[in-house]
Amino acid sequence: MQTFVNIFLGFFIFESVGAAPIADTIIYDSEFYDIPFGELPHPFIYDENEQSDQLETEIGTALPAIIQESYSSAPLTEEPDEEASTPKLIDGSSAQGSGVLGPQTQDGLPTCLLCTCLGTTVYCDDHELDVIPPLPKKTTYFYSRYNRIRKINRNDFANLNNLKRIDLTANFISEIHEDAFRRLPQLEELVLRDNRIRQLPELPPTLTFIDVSKNRLGRKGIRNEAFKDLHELQHLYITDNNLDHIPLPLPESLQALHLQNNNIQEMHEDTFCKMKDFTYVRRALEDIRLDGNPINLSKTPYAYMCLPRLPVGNLI
Repeated sequence: MQTFVNIFLGFFIFESVGAAPIADTIIYDSEFYDIPFGELPHPFIYDENEQSDQLETEIGTALPAIIQESYSSAPLTEEPDEEASTPKLIDGSSAQGSGVLGPQTQDGLPTCLLCTCLGTTVYCDDHELDVIPPLPKKTTYFYSRYNRIRKINRNDFANLNNLKRIDLTANFISEIHEDAFRRLPQLEELVLRDNRIRQLPELPPTLTFIDVSKNRLGRKGIRNEAFKDLHELQHLYITDNNLDHIPLPLPESLQALHLQNNNIQEMHEDTFCKMKDFTYVRRALEDIRLDGNPINLSKTPYAYMCLPRLPVGNLI
């Protein structure tokens, strides 16, 4: 009986083993066999943030294929760009020197390194300069405000045929050479306010704007007929100069005349108008300021008959 049972159990085990499926043989790739599991190129690890991270990567963190290729390749050598994005410096060619940064100053620095040159404009504001620096030949607008310049020499603006505006506000200028501005063929605007000027030099006929306010011109600082030949002059500002008279004659082109805070005590009937021509009308001169002067405008009513507007000042 025992023998029969042993035969039956052996037969049953043999049948079970034969019915079991045969597993496929596992082949290990030798390339990744020794690599830790976390460093496999495609680890089968589920991450609940995987989808959102992948989306963010697709939106803005992945480099384009073209850029990736350029990063992987050898570094490129930079070539000079002919068209720079920054403003070009002024051409510094002049009699005093040449170069992209302008002529050399007395300290050995190029003007456009000491100051700021943009296009044909030179800015030298607030640099503690005591002289006019040599300017590039093509300078059109020159600003040197809030410095310590004391004198304007004859050749400070020599050969600057394109110069249209000079602004030397708030310096210590007390002396100007007679020919400092006369040889500038295109000068239109001259601003010398807040200095110590006692005598105006000869002015070029091309000027349209003059501001010499807050100086020390007094009674002799403006020569006779100083503005007579300035046929393009439109704005003339001579406030705070201790003037005792209105500088005559004034050009017909004049639109604004500011003489406030001086010492003007009288006015004549032909200061602005023509006594013998009652039909004469001076339409351009619309802005006259005489306030702050010891003058009673009501004493000369016929002096304003030709004007489109009355002067501003004391009428009592």
